[in-house]
Amino acid sequence: MSDNELGLFLRTRREAITPAEVGLPADPRRRVPGLRRSEVAALARVSVEYVTRLEQGRDRRPSPQVLSALAGALRLSAGERAHLLRLTKASDPGYNCLGGGTRPARAVRPTVRAVLDRLEPTSAVLLNRLGDVLAHTSGYQRLMGPVGLLDAAQPNVARFVLTDERARQVYPDWERVADEEVAALKQGPFRAHPHIAALADDLTITAGEEFTRRVETVPGLPSASGVLRLAHPIVGPLRLAYEVLELPADEDQRIVVHLPADTETAAALDLLVTPPLHALAG
Repeated sequence: MSDNELGLFLRTRREAITPAEVGLPADPRRRVPGLRRSEVAALARVSVEYVTRLEQGRDRRPSPQVLSALAGALRLSAGERAHLLRLTKASDPGYNCLGGGTRPARAVRPTVRAVLDRLEPTSAVLLNRLGDVLAHTSGYQRLMGPVGLLDAAQPNVARFVLTDERARQVYPDWERVADEEVAALKQGPFRAHPHIAALADDLTITAGEEFTRRVETVPGLPSASGVLRLAHPIVGPLRLAYEVLELPADEDQRIVVHLPADTETAAALDLLVTPPLHALAG
């Protein structure tokens, strides 16, 4: 399993940028996706050999100046720049993110629970760094309870998506959803944190190649928003717009809120709150 997260991130970002995005002319003979290493090197004003060393993991401690130049060349967003910095710090043997071996927090602050209460009847869930479900609204219970995600004594979203066969029927875009769950686990120190490493070891056994392949290829930068398709067993197809709200870094928890992405989904979610009279009579 690869431990070269910095190189993976730099390579995937390089391959995702078209020459046109950085003002380079199109070349019909181009055989590589995105930019060539030589083009990134020219844009960042570093050597091609140095870009190669970074991508291959032979150098993991670039200077702040080089990081800034690479971030500019790769057109990184503010969130991607922060992720790049975390990856370089995680390669430092003295780096002690998240309190070293401290288990990701499961405690829920009263104010956070009050926020969830205020969000009712919207579907919202509080997750920790491992993807454990710590608290949720009744709207989330109505949405995800019937699909089986909350069946476990300690529900975990990553474990459900990657190891429960029901997830493939529930998520029409299962491949993308699985990518996002692995990206969320890899964000930050990943295997440098013992509890995350233990979960990764478990998923290596229980999910197998579906997990290990993604660890090798998916950079640790999950989407903060998007649209999730769900095949709900009670109300049918749903399109849910989601937003991820990060809590303070020392807690390393996040709230995920699901909202209807279209009028059909809004009507279907209303049925979960107030079932039709004939259903009540039955």
